[in-house]
Amino acid sequence: RTSSIDLCITFMNGVHRFTLDDSIGEFVYIGPLTFPAKSKTIYSCNEGNYQLWDENIQQSVELFKNPSDGTKPYSARYVGSMVSDVHRTILYGGIFLYPADKKSTKGKLRLLYEGLPMASIIEQAGGVASTGMFQGSVQRILDVVPEHIHDRCPIIMGCERDTSKVLALYN
Repeated sequence: RTSSIDLCITFMNGVHRFTLDDSIGEFVYIGPLTFPAKSKTIYSCNEGNYQLWDENIQQSVELFKNPSDGTKPYSARYVGSMVSDVHRTILYGGIFLYPADKKSTKGKLRLLYEGLPMASIIEQAGGVASTGMFQGSVQRILDVVPEHIHDRCPIIMGCERDTSKVLALYN
């Protein structure tokens, strides 16, 4: 078997990982889920929207693809499912981006049932979860207060090394 079904949960004291054991039909506790000490260089985003992103997001993706310090370029990995892309980002390190763009100025992902839950897991696993520039400032996703059930927000989340590279471009 080459795949597994994982359940990851936080009670705001770390992230706990369980894997389904088919032989007993139950989830078995695997241990804590944290970002690795040495994160891989992986970026995850839908580059089909590149032309619609703001200049800072475009520049950060270019820096991942063509590092100015001569290091190896980042690998692109994008499944198109936030849950699986973020899960991989935590397991191996790197960054997941679903930024706002010219068509979707508030982002596309839903704050209440995508942004906030994933931001909680990312931060509890030792990462950073930001909106990037949103409503006039760079914000932590967990600080965004929803006004409506279907509010949206931009997403920039992953290991500190990579999110700080993106967020530094807004300073």
